[in-house]
Amino acid sequence: MSELNTPATPGPRRSRTPKKTSKWTYALVLIMFLFVCFSYYAYQIVYTPNVENKGEPVYVLIPKGATYEQVMDSIDSKKVIVDKLSLRFMAKLMDYPELVKPGRYELKNGLTNYHLIAKLRSGDQDPVKLTYTNVRLKKDLAQKLSGFINASPAEIDSLLNSPSFTRKLGFDTTTILTMFIPNTYEMYWTTPADEMMERMKKEYDNFWTKAREAKAKDVGLSKTEVSILASIVQAEQSIHADERPKIAGVYLNRLERNMALQADPTVVYANGDFGIRRVLNVHLKKDSPYNTYMYKGLPPGPINLPAISSLEAVLNPEETEYLYFCAKEDFSGYHAFATTMEEHLRNARRYQAALTQRKIMK
Repeated sequence: MSELNTPATPGPRRSRTPKKTSKWTYALVLIMFLFVCFSYYAYQIVYTPNVENKGEPVYVLIPKGATYEQVMDSIDSKKVIVDKLSLRFMAKLMDYPELVKPGRYELKNGLTNYHLIAKLRSGDQDPVKLTYTNVRLKKDLAQKLSGFINASPAEIDSLLNSPSFTRKLGFDTTTILTMFIPNTYEMYWTTPADEMMERMKKEYDNFWTKAREAKAKDVGLSKTEVSILASIVQAEQSIHADERPKIAGVYLNRLERNMALQADPTVVYANGDFGIRRVLNVHLKKDSPYNTYMYKGLPPGPINLPAISSLEAVLNPEETEYLYFCAKEDFSGYHAFATTMEEHLRNARRYQAALTQRKIMK
């Protein structure tokens, strides 16, 4: 019975041979790895911000007829693209080389490749804020405007001096500057020069409401004459705008009495030397329709582009009996006003004495 209960002795174990990894398994793992890497890179290309401008507005200008490579070079020159290769990859993927559109585009901070290329290929350009101040001559205006649209100063100056084009707008080559009301206007960089001028005519018409036209009639001036007188008022008082209505009133009083305006800024303009600080007798001898010491009435055109505040000063002049004014002796930039020549001469002597004392002190 004991022999029957004895457990059998186990025999020797067989060794297991490890299975060999199939080459297809390696290939699958490699493919999966590459897929993950490519997917990650694709995600980076499409969704990761690729523009870093450090908070400073950056724009790229694409002229008409520009090639894809020229656009890429322009963008590269701005030095705001983090990964240039990925941008080009996205551009090719979105067929941008065949869809280049001119315009002015902002390279906004944080833009992804996808959104940047989508913006460029759609032509969704950013408008410019066109403004112009401190302009005396047509060539000065042409130079300023050319900085806002894709037109050369020569092209704009040519339109300003074209009798047929200015006539179409309701002006002539002398009065065309009165059409430009200094303000800030939005338009596209690709706006042609002639369309920009037509836009300025619309803004001019918008400025001249029926109420303003009625005020111009009340002071006895045409719209063009208001602008011409406003340019003189502004040149006389460029510092303190609050005094312009009083100066406008003086000139309107002189016009009403058929007196020569005798405005020094017009003499400076007539001489063509804007460095003149003090008008002398030699300057007064300049024979020019802009010399208001020599010729009565308003000059034929503006001597600058008057600000809206100057235009409003002429339309809303301060009603006084003043016929003269000169700089105050306190050098505040304000003027001393007078109703008679005798009073005016006294004011002038006080100023001259203060000026002489000031030179001695220096």
